[in-house]
Amino acid sequence: MRFLFVILSISIFSMMLPAFADLNSDVIVDGLNNPWELVFGPNGDIYFTERDGRIWKMSESGVAKVIYTFPKSGSVEGGTLGLALHPEFEENKKIYVYQTNLELEFYQNKVFSFEVDENTLSNKQLILDGIPGAPWHDGGRIKFGPDQKLYISTGDAINPELSQDLSSLAGKILRLNSDGTIPNDNPFDSSPVFSYGHRNPQGLAWSPDGLFVSSEHGPSGELGYGHDEINVILKGKNYGWPNVVGNSFDTKFVNPLIHSGESTWAPSGMVFFDSEKISDFTGKFLIGTLRGEHLMVLDISNNGSMISSEKMFDGEFGRIRTAEISPDGNLYLLTANGNNDKIIRISETPLEDVKKFTSKESVNDFTTLYVVIGIVGIGIIVGLLILKRKS
Repeated sequence: MRFLFVILSISIFSMMLPAFADLNSDVIVDGLNNPWELVFGPNGDIYFTERDGRIWKMSESGVAKVIYTFPKSGSVEGGTLGLALHPEFEENKKIYVYQTNLELEFYQNKVFSFEVDENTLSNKQLILDGIPGAPWHDGGRIKFGPDQKLYISTGDAINPELSQDLSSLAGKILRLNSDGTIPNDNPFDSSPVFSYGHRNPQGLAWSPDGLFVSSEHGPSGELGYGHDEINVILKGKNYGWPNVVGNSFDTKFVNPLIHSGESTWAPSGMVFFDSEKISDFTGKFLIGTLRGEHLMVLDISNNGSMISSEKMFDGEFGRIRTAEISPDGNLYLLTANGNNDKIIRISETPLEDVKKFTSKESVNDFTTLYVVIGIVGIGIIVGLLILKRKS
């Protein structure tokens, strides 16, 4: 049996963040390598991906294990990306994964489903293939909407013209039934396409009233300016890329709710905060940013107009890949700084209990992981966090 010994520090390091209502940040896990997605099981288990192929499960008791490993894709931005749990996960144990594959010298993105069998994944099923891939612009976010359909964000695979091509799955937001079939009420006949004209959408979230919002990377690389977007997603609509960057007077394109102008946020994963645990976030969309290194806090009306936009944790944690709500209603952030990345718990109440965890052997001979629990420190750092309003 081949062992790889990994040390994850799961620690209590409390920081008080006075700009909002006395928020505390607690590092739950560090030592991660390019993590991309974070989701919670209904019992508090945490599932998360690392781009180089690993899918992790951390039990509510704190034991973390690699439960599946894909071959490395070699992609710069692709790899093992999005995760989503089936709406009936407690009954069927189904989990969905967005994966970049290199096949015959061509990149391709696929969506698979598995069944969670305690400490491994089994019953691998192909849900969707044929999504163009590339070293960059692979999209990768997958989530179940309030209609229990599976939504999938895809990038333009560095071929912008594909975003306007309805025969291609690139540069789109797709919608499927949980078994991979196409819903009868999709906007285009026999097509998984739900909206198009996207460059590289990275985040998907819904309000309880059904408002569907997405974050999208603009052309900050190839064209030298930003125009990252936050979009309200509407069925069958065209969001303009590559014909439009930012706003357009052409009514056949949907303008972004807001965009970054010539600066860059690189907005990523997002969540609608429907918990009462952090009152300043309640009823708002929270979006991690990579280049921006902050959490966007957006208050959006039910009709899709902007009420307010605020910046939180500016530079505090570096690049924030995504945000998620735990079953107990607290906020969790996943960083993306390239080394020693972290899962961070944000709450109005700091963690106090420290549990001792035992080592566990991973499945499939991939990894033996020793989880080391230590109190790195409990302290209070009082500082000034400046919030900047955005128009």
